[in-house]
Amino acid sequence: MSEIILVTGAAGQLGQRVIHHLIETYKVAPGNIVAATRSPEKLSELERKGVVTRKADFDDAAGLEKAFAGVDRLLIISTDALDTPGKRLAQHKGAVAAAVKSGVKHIAYTSMPAPDNSLVTFAPDHLGSENAIKASGVAHTIIRDAWYHDNYLHGMPHNLQGGKWYSAMGDGKISTISRDDCALAIAAALASGTSESATYTLTGTQSLDSRQIAAIVSDVAGKPLEVIDVTDEQLGQGMRGAGLPGFVADMLVSADANTRAGKFDIVTEDFTKLTGKQPQPLKDFFVEHKAALTA
Repeated sequence: MSEIILVTGAAGQLGQRVIHHLIETYKVAPGNIVAATRSPEKLSELERKGVVTRKADFDDAAGLEKAFAGVDRLLIISTDALDTPGKRLAQHKGAVAAAVKSGVKHIAYTSMPAPDNSLVTFAPDHLGSENAIKASGVAHTIIRDAWYHDNYLHGMPHNLQGGKWYSAMGDGKISTISRDDCALAIAAALASGTSESATYTLTGTQSLDSRQIAAIVSDVAGKPLEVIDVTDEQLGQGMRGAGLPGFVADMLVSADANTRAGKFDIVTEDFTKLTGKQPQPLKDFFVEHKAALTA
């Protein structure tokens, strides 16, 4: 395949793994990959492998057009601009417009499960971005990544230390998947050469409630972990009290509320459809990252 594939957010964790799988798993020639980021100086290692690097700043529309020139397939990894309402959607719309002007033939985008039916604070960003891509008339692959296994590594070490996990998930269930598995499936979609438009939702093979997740964590860590049910308000207050910025606390509370409402209880076989493999179970992920879990 001699198509030119550009990956935005190439210095970020997901972008790095997507490029890794394009080269190592799907054997795409490094010279056919463009890694783009606000800070291209962070990409020297990729450059040494023969990957082309370009500057792409989502707040600079003219610069994006230049970055996307000569690109066949574009992966827009959703930006991390969550602190200012509306900013991320504006960035994504700018990237789609630049892609159209640059003659990109296929747009891939990293979204979230069921953004049209979600309580998560950033769901409207994803829904608006998906709609902008569909309205562009360019063939597209929308990849809706479930909540990452990896996200648990932020709060769980602290929870384990005190033996308590304060959760507003109630009896709701959530299916999670590792970031690396998402990257593998995204790379598979990019390397497929498809000209069709499609939407995939990447999840694990089962949905779990908070007590099932706690039992897995406890088993792997060898420490007890009790789930303490709290209200959204109590959870938000606790997170703010622990020093989290308001927008982060609101986002995490909204994710628990979304789980409680059953809106994250989604299991698909799309990961297997794209990769031919099974996603890594949560327990195996925790075993692999036990040092981080018990830090």
